[in-house]
This record gives sequence, C-alpha cells and structure tokens, in this order.
Amino acid sequence: MAKGTRWLVLVLAVVVALAATGVWNPFPTAWDWVNRPTPLSEPDVLWQQRIGGTPRSVTIAGQSVIIEQRTRVESRSLATGTQLWERKADWAAVAGGPSDAVVAVGKLLVKGYEVLDPATGAVRRRDTRAVAVWTYRNGILDARCTEATDCTLTAWDPRGSTPRWTAYLPGVQSGFLADNPEVRGTRRLTADRIDPGAAGPEQMPALIGFPADGKVQIVDTATGRVVQDVQPGRQERLVVVGGRLLRIEARSADGTCYFTFVARDPANGVEVWRRTGINPRTADGAGCAQREDPQGGRNVLVGVGSDGRETVLDAYDGRLLWVGRDGERLLAVDDRYGLVRAGDKRSVASRDLATGRDRWRRPASDKVGAALTPYAAVLADEKPDRLVALHPRTGAELVNLRTKADALAVGPEGMVIGEGRDIGYVRFGAPGGPAPSPDAAPGDGPAPGDGPGGTGPTCGGPKQEICPPRDGGKDN
Repeated sequence: MAKGTRWLVLVLAVVVALAATGVWNPFPTAWDWVNRPTPLSEPDVLWQQRIGGTPRSVTIAGQSVIIEQRTRVESRSLATGTQLWERKADWAAVAGGPSDAVVAVGKLLVKGYEVLDPATGAVRRRDTRAVAVWTYRNGILDARCTEATDCTLTAWDPRGSTPRWTAYLPGVQSGFLADNPEVRGTRRLTADRIDPGAAGPEQMPALIGFPADGKVQIVDTATGRVVQDVQPGRQERLVVVGGRLLRIEARSADGTCYFTFVARDPANGVEVWRRTGINPRTADGAGCAQREDPQGGRNVLVGVGSDGRETVLDAYDGRLLWVGRDGERLLAVDDRYGLVRAGDKRSVASRDLATGRDRWRRPASDKVGAALTPYAAVLADEKPDRLVALHPRTGAELVNLRTKADALAVGPEGMVIGEGRDIGYVRFGAPGGPAPSPDAAPGDGPAPGDGPGGTGPTCGGPKQEICPPRDGGKDN
C-alpha cells in the first residue's frame, strides 16, 4: 500500500472514531453544506425555503404566503418564511386585501369549503353545500346547486359571517366546480416566468356573466339581481366586460374571419357602441369558431386591427385607448397602463391610457415578458436572466434581481420568486428604489383621473369594479 494511501486510511479511521465516541462529528455539517440550496437570486432574497413539492399557486395574503400544492395547502410567514400551518386540500384560493385576507380551501368532488385565517389556519366560516367558489379582493361568491338547473349564488364579505345577498340562477354548466370556474370576461395577457396569478385576487366586477345551461346569466354583484339571461347566436361569443354585454360575431368569408363587436347595456338591451375591423383573437382557423374569451384586463379589450397593429379598446364606450405603431407589441394591460415592447425590440415603455403618452421607458431584450399588478410592473428578461419590479406610474426600480426564478406573487411590500421547490421573498426598495406609493394600488383608493379617459377613480359606477371598503368592513 502506498504511503499516501496509508495516511488517508489512518485519518479516516481517526475521524470515524471521534464521530463514534461523540467527541467530534463533521458529517452532519458536511451534509448540510452539500444539501444547501443555491441562492435564488443576486442580490439574495430576504429568506429562502424548500417546500414539499412544486407549487400550483403562490399568493401573498396579508403577512402570510399561501402555497397551494397538489393535495395540500400551507401558509408561511412573509417575514421569515417559516411554516405557520398546513392543511390537506385539493384546492385553495385567496380572497380579500392586505388587511382582511382569507383562504378558501376545499376538496374535489366534495361539496362545501372552509374559509381560513391565513396567519393561524383557524376556520372563520364553514360551508357544506357549495359546489363552486369565486374569490375576489373585496368578496367571495359561492354557488349551491340542488339540481343541474337549480342553483343559488351567494355573496360574502371576505371575513363576513352573514351573506351580502343571495340570488337564484336558473341553471349551470358542468364546469362549475372547485375554485374560480370560468366566467365570461377577458383573458389576461401572460408571460414566461411570471405566474398568471401573481397579481393576486382582482376586484369583483360590477357585472359578471355566468355560463349557465347554454346561456349567459348576467348578475349585478352589488344587489345579486340577474340582469339578463342571454342566448348566444351560432356565430357569437358573449362576454361581460366593463359593465357591458358584448356580442362578438365572427363571420367566415374570403378565407378569413370578419369580426363585429356589438356592446349593449345589460339593464335595457340598448346598443351602446359597435365596431368592426378588429380581431379579438377569439377564433381558431378559417371556420371562425370562437372557443376563447378575448384578451384584456379589467375593463379593456385587446385586439388586432386590419393593418396588423395591436389595439386596446374601452369596453364601456368602445373608444380606442391605444393603437400600436408598426412592430410594437402589447405585453400587459389594465385600466390605467399598457406595457409595450418597442418595434425595434430594444426597450419597453409604459403607456398611459388616459393621456396616450409614455410614462417611462427602459432598455429590454426582444425576449422580455411583463405583467401589471396593483403594486408593481414586473419585467422578466433574458441574457442576462433578470426579474425587475418597477413602480407602475414612475418606472422607479423597486427591485432588480439577476435570477432564473419565476415571479410567483406580488404584494404591497415585495414579491415571492421561485424555481422548482425553492421559493424566496424579496422586499421592495432594496436595493434599487423606493417602496410603492398608495396610488400604485388601484384597489386601495387611487387618485381620480387614473382610469381610461381620466374621468374619475378606478372604482364605482356601471363601468368600474365595486369600491373597496375604507374601514375594512362592508362596502361604501
């Protein structure tokens, strides 16, 4: 045996003897070093934790992070990442805002759900009959069905114990199941590396279109009154956006699809506006069958004009809020802003829909993706891989990370990022910029004039969502 090998065997024997006698054991420390996860980003996150499986959804709920997995849901502290509680559940959805957040959980094919406190897991309310639940920033809706054509819709405050109202729905489709089944509205623009639900729950619209028994039941969410019961035509797609019932007709001719938008006031059926020559991207193929809702956000619609340029329409009055220049691409949109990649694919700009002017512009690659949330505009870029959160109005950097992780959830003070089973939390304002001001959150009382057209606040009236409560209680 070589001299070096004999020394190696001797050293190993001494280490084993010391570990066996409890004098010194290097193995646990060495294993911890090997098993230590690679930091998610540079600069490093505030905390990083490895969870049991790849999350299906992550949502910031007050001072907690709610993580939905395949068969369970868990809550972690927003400050430290330590686990607060864990429950078996097939689905989970967050309702409420920063001060009144709750978690609705349930099991597939089992009626009922529970409303939990996000910090403690305590049951605040329990239901045993609901088959579907919709969660919003300012409320919860649930549906109970004794038969397929006999359902009751009930509205609750996020932490309320008595219903706001109860309404009868003549029928439902089989898709009413679990959390947030599809309703007839708009589809969000999506981006790689930014979770579609990163913005958290949205405000409850003033009107919601429920697909029911082959029709669309339009419900006034302030009173629970069924405003209309509408049957779509064979070539039509019915959606409810911005307080209007939109009939989108797709006609096949000359090897292409011709679209017509007709917007009506659901209260009286009167036609309010009509447009042609814009493709809402609802049809696939020359047959023009419309199988998807149009893209958009809140009270605006996205389409493509006959010249190939993207457009943003106000669903309430049909105005063109933005028409892209040649080569420009819309990455994200809400009632106030549109994030637009320039035609030269070298920058991203925030377009103010009220004034038509750019708010800010910054360099970006041709692979950049984006999302608008109440608290930040998020950009995901490549070469190098980065996640950047910006103040929606000013473009000031809230955080700038070199990372391959995805943006999973955005809250008032920071965002959760993740890659595989590892998740972490980064605070805004470090290292790159100031914390968001209150007007960065449209659901928390923005200044008047920030809506399309700049005519008033972004809540209230037939066009806008229900205003959030100012005192944390019932709606004003």
